[in-house]
Amino acid sequence: MSVGIDYSGKVVLVTGGTKGLGRGIAQRFADAGATIAVCARNPVDDLPDGWMFVAADLRDADSAFAAIDAVVERLGRLDVLVNNAGGGPLVDTATAAPRLTERIIGLNLTAAMFCSQRAFEHLDSAGGSIVNISSVCASRHAPQAAAYGAAKAGLVNFTATIAHEWAPRVRANAIIVGLVRTELSHVYYGNEQGIARVAATIPLGRLADPSEIGDICLFLGSPLASYVTGAAINAIGGGDRPAFMDAATG
Repeated sequence: MSVGIDYSGKVVLVTGGTKGLGRGIAQRFADAGATIAVCARNPVDDLPDGWMFVAADLRDADSAFAAIDAVVERLGRLDVLVNNAGGGPLVDTATAAPRLTERIIGLNLTAAMFCSQRAFEHLDSAGGSIVNISSVCASRHAPQAAAYGAAKAGLVNFTATIAHEWAPRVRANAIIVGLVRTELSHVYYGNEQGIARVAATIPLGRLADPSEIGDICLFLGSPLASYVTGAAINAIGGGDRPAFMDAATG
């Protein structure tokens, strides 16, 4: 018997879904037949036909609530929320400006909390799923990304908490994402040679493609994951090689 994932008739909202990882996640849901809504602070002019765009600063509760309401008002329902919006610059922890720290935590943690709170009202009546995009930085040291790592760790805890509180009607899961190849990879890893050197440190030998993270989201949002909630799924390509091994071998 064949097994497939069909999102026909379902509405999926991906925050930060206009570019990068979020765009790849949204595209995979679209490939599976979902009606797609994305939100970001600034509009783009290259979204596929039929995708709904909502302009919102999700760090602000009123803006986040309004974004969720706009999706439901226009599309009639909400079945899956993917809290993907995130990121932040590298900055020395000792000298990081307080306002910058607040903005990074707001984008990577409280934005997802606000969106989830509002989405619960709609997911509660229709049944539904929340997928939170966390990071490998949530579970390891993150030099020059202290606020980002702390926020992503908090997101994992938040996921487990709402999974407990909101069961059985709403499921919530997190994905611990490692290195992903996007249009911004060169900013962090340099040119193609730099990206290749980074990829060589990963057991699978490459950075993830956004669509691969999207496929995990498809699973988590579908009936195939009907008994999965409160989980934090690693998508890190096998993890980092322990530094002591290289040190020991010279």
